[in-house]
Amino acid sequence: MELLLTMCLVSLFFGFCCLFKSFLQRRDQCCYLLAYECYKAKEDMMLQTDSCAKIVMQNKNLGLEDFRFLLKTIVNSGIGEETSCPRNILQGREATLADSLSEMDETIFDTLDKLFARYPSVSPLQIDILVVNVSMFSPSPSLTSRIVNRYKMREDIKTFNLSGMGCSASLVAVDVVQGLFKSYKDSYALVVSTESMAPFWYSGKEKSMMLTNCLFRLGGCSMLFTNRRYLKHQAILKLKTLVRTHIGSNDDAYNSCIQLEDDSGYLGFRLTKYLTKAAALALTINLKVLVPKVLPLREILRYLVESRLLKKSVTKSQNLEAVGVGLNMKAGIEHFCIHPGGRAIIDGIGKSLALSEYDLEPSRMALFRFGNTSAAGFWYALGYMEAKKRLTKGDRILMSGFGAGFKCNNIVWEVLRDLDDANVWKSCIDSYPPHIIANPFMEKFSWLNDECLNFVRIDFSKLFA
Repeated sequence: MELLLTMCLVSLFFGFCCLFKSFLQRRDQCCYLLAYECYKAKEDMMLQTDSCAKIVMQNKNLGLEDFRFLLKTIVNSGIGEETSCPRNILQGREATLADSLSEMDETIFDTLDKLFARYPSVSPLQIDILVVNVSMFSPSPSLTSRIVNRYKMREDIKTFNLSGMGCSASLVAVDVVQGLFKSYKDSYALVVSTESMAPFWYSGKEKSMMLTNCLFRLGGCSMLFTNRRYLKHQAILKLKTLVRTHIGSNDDAYNSCIQLEDDSGYLGFRLTKYLTKAAALALTINLKVLVPKVLPLREILRYLVESRLLKKSVTKSQNLEAVGVGLNMKAGIEHFCIHPGGRAIIDGIGKSLALSEYDLEPSRMALFRFGNTSAAGFWYALGYMEAKKRLTKGDRILMSGFGAGFKCNNIVWEVLRDLDDANVWKSCIDSYPPHIIANPFMEKFSWLNDECLNFVRIDFSKLFA
């Protein structure tokens, strides 16, 4: 009897120790965002209507129909007149290595300098982990090495240089940081997220590859993270849930967003018609994992019952707009930070998750003001929410986006205190949202659609010489 009692006590003690160890492990797996800084380009890099038209019409490979296609695309893109691009593109010349490095240095160092100034209690020497994501440009020494050299960081810093990860790469970088935080306690981490435009302006005439010229613009963001629990009161966000989905094994999805040369040898990025289907498939798979983690049980049960009654299933959807039909994400999420990659993506996710125009406003405004800044776009949209004083303590934010490969990545953040910093939006937030989101391209260049031009030969490259 005493032996049985002893065994029971030992078993209970062992079970208690396992539970306590599990509790401590989960307790230490925190990831806090202390601060972030977005890049705002100088005025001489602004891409207004006239300068944009001048760049486009310098391409001697384009004909009348190509210009008409570009006009329609730009008018419907959701991008305004205050976006920016590298100087070599504005000057109409091919980029040198010096141009590419200068673009990276200006974006990265500007945001890091401001970040260290914003959070002076952390110096570059205190950074334990550095993750940089730039999909299209990977020099040697790496961009992480340029940062280490510039700020004279420690010899034992852990550096990671991510390339080719697409528009949701900053969420991948956050996942890398979260994973490393499990092994490195009491650490600080930097994530630098930007994209190289200088050497990758497409000069061909394939329509599926000209789209990137219409959407992508200059931008970047640097973020400071920690897993030190005693700094929780200084943090602005806490990572709650992160779900990554990769469907690269699907050939159509893999090829839907891919860098290659066209038939004439011009390097560019091709976006195929399968892109929206790939996005729908990836989002569907991702939501299956995400939804049970963020929505209350009653909402999940309601959705399952209604889906059965209506004989509808998100697993069969082929359209991005139909992925989450009937699902009430607002039961567990207060704010939505959809990647501002383009009007079609914002509209598609908005309809699939039954989001209102209020919910989509931050993404639309980030696209309108800064364009598609690739992986940094999430943080411009987040900055808009903060500048508009929408974020209060306890709110949850969903960051959702897609990337080449093909990937869908979603993060849920918890707001740890009321936020009201105007950040990169400081000079213009009072004028947003504008009454009319429109650019003047159609007003200025509607003559391109004139039927009489079909019978006239025009050298467009000389019109803006």
